[in-house]
Amino acid sequence: MFIGEYNHSIDAKGRLAVPKKFRDDLRAGVVITKGLDNCLWVYTYEEWKNLATKLANLPISQSSTRAFARLMLAGAMDTVLDKQGRVVLPDYLREYAGIGKKVVVAGLFDRLEIWNEDKWQEYKEQTESESSEIAEKLGELGV
Repeated sequence: MFIGEYNHSIDAKGRLAVPKKFRDDLRAGVVITKGLDNCLWVYTYEEWKNLATKLANLPISQSSTRAFARLMLAGAMDTVLDKQGRVVLPDYLREYAGIGKKVVVAGLFDRLEIWNEDKWQEYKEQTESESSEIAEKLGELGV
């Protein structure tokens, strides 16, 4: 289970040191893809297989499902952590998420999200200001 919020830096070679707390769960390898809200999503291979299977089973006759599958699958890359627990974030993923030197790594149960530090702060502030409305909508869903 991934939880928590961690501030990190991207080095000159585009590498991110994964928070130590998560490294053991990610040692077998990760898949990094374009997430929603202009962040990156990081999955274990096992979680990725589950998600990819669900995407493969969506009806290809609907343009929205094709578009989402393309975003997730074509934008993905698989990699392993190096000996220092780092992963390389390729240019195209950093550009998509607007990632420069400072990032936030957020744990969201079955995945990690990597955010541009400023975008994360803006998103968090907006979400916190709307927390009552969000809670109400979740209540309608039975949460």
